Amino acid sequence: MPQHPGCSPGNARPAAAFSAMDSLSGVGPRQARERLGARSSGARAPATPWARFSAWLECVCVVTFDLELGQALELVYPSDFRLTDKEKSSICYLSFPDSHSGCLGDTQFSFRIRQCGGQRSPWSTDNRHYDSEAPVSLQRESAHYFGYVYFRQVKDSSVKRGYFQKSLVLVSRLPFVRLFQALLSLIAPEYFEKLVPCLEAVCNEIDQWSAPVPGKTLNLPVMGVVLQVHIPSRMDKPESSPLKQCGQEALMPAPLVLTSVHELDLFSCLQPLKFCCDYRPYFTIHDSEFKEFTTRTQAPPNVVLGVTNPFFIKTLQHWPHILRVGEPKMSGGLPKQVKLKKPSRLKTLDTKPGLYTAYTAHLRRDKALLKRLLKGLQKKRPAGVLTALLRRHLLELTQSFIIPLEHYMASLMPLQKSITPWKTPPQIRPFHQDDFLCSLEHAGPQLTCILKGDWLGLYRRFFKSPNFDGWYRQRRKEMAHKLEALHLEAICEANIETWMQGKSEVEVVDLVLKLREKLVRAQSHHLPVKEETLQRAQLYIETVIGSLPKDLQAVLHPP
Repeated sequence: MPQHPGCSPGNARPAAAFSAMDSLSGVGPRQARERLGARSSGARAPATPWARFSAWLECVCVVTFDLELGQALELVYPSDFRLTDKEKSSICYLSFPDSHSGCLGDTQFSFRIRQCGGQRSPWSTDNRHYDSEAPVSLQRESAHYFGYVYFRQVKDSSVKRGYFQKSLVLVSRLPFVRLFQALLSLIAPEYFEKLVPCLEAVCNEIDQWSAPVPGKTLNLPVMGVVLQVHIPSRMDKPESSPLKQCGQEALMPAPLVLTSVHELDLFSCLQPLKFCCDYRPYFTIHDSEFKEFTTRTQAPPNVVLGVTNPFFIKTLQHWPHILRVGEPKMSGGLPKQVKLKKPSRLKTLDTKPGLYTAYTAHLRRDKALLKRLLKGLQKKRPAGVLTALLRRHLLELTQSFIIPLEHYMASLMPLQKSITPWKTPPQIRPFHQDDFLCSLEHAGPQLTCILKGDWLGLYRRFFKSPNFDGWYRQRRKEMAHKLEALHLEAICEANIETWMQGKSEVEVVDLVLKLREKLVRAQSHHLPVKEETLQRAQLYIETVIGSLPKDLQAVLHPP
């Protein structure tokens, strides 16, 4: 468990239908979720206040320390954003370091809380386009809020307690840790000096930002500074530097370029996989889920907690993994905090830094890598160089693990030649774990990774985790969308006039309805369909309608 608080998704239809067209009926009518202010482009309209703001942030909170009440929510902006009492309480407690007596000056960290209740934002944006293009690990959270905190504690004789203690908190559904910490470092010091007018001005500036679009490089002006960021896309190549000059020559002053909106140390290395369990970068005994996470009546929950209170060392010493972070100490061998220790040694509150785990690693350590890192520390190489070295190692290790899974999943996809226009497309075959494990002998991670160990045991443990379930559901959803796209393409490549020969009006009308359903689904779910295919499908609809009597044409043409 870290020792510091995260610092540093009309007309009735004819009763009869052409049976061969049942393949087109695998989709229902469009389930439009019309929400006030929903705009995929993030463009602001008069009826949707804060539309662009909400593409980035839910709200901004100010938390202060009241001598009688303790932590208190002083301000929420925009003022009509609704937080439940439980959410307000969580934000208040998590916005102050758990033991802040020694935190003089400014401290930045982040937390994550569970949303209580349904969507309440009156200016919500439509997230589907962003989520369809963003890496799964960077999609918007639907059930949690991220809180990005800038806490200031300085001596102040004018305050009865003797200290000024206040936090500025950005609440968002986006895991853009680096971007929002950089934003806070600009606006928080100014806010503490000028208070509410400054905050209103900043929020209005953010409300003019373009919405985050995966794959785009954006210039985001705030308080006389331009933050230049690249929004990651699932099409980005690993370890690439996609930031380019984005109208930079016309910007005065020159923009502050952030190489990442989200990365802190090694975060990007696990983007081939989405962490599907719960995690809280900062957690306290006042959290509303405290009892849920600390009960001993059941096995430890699938959650990662970041804490600073030593109380948790004793309370959670039965947990299978505990990481205690301390100041690094150089020695002739490996740093002590890299060595694994058994939980039986975790008995006192003054436990030394280290990783305490009840599990045995499936793969052997890469001693050559550890020696390179240690040598780099001894030679005082730049931290960025060592971070890049470790990031590349973990990225390659993760890819070696995931590539066999991807190859096996691809083998479950029906062949394109088996997809015909007027028949139901074949189903994606089920994932059989034993079949996959058998495939590893000739197509396993040993082809790309030199690390030895129990790879089969590692995959078996992965199959039991929520992370496999999350990965499999996501990949199967993508494959199903691809199958729908291929089927629509097959229909559009067929000769529609030949099909219509000898068909009844009922069958032709049924075709129109089903083609429209497919077209709507392709557009609303952002299926991987070429634009010319969509245009051809629309042309097919017009052609089919044109073959019908005038009265039916009037019924089928949209108003």
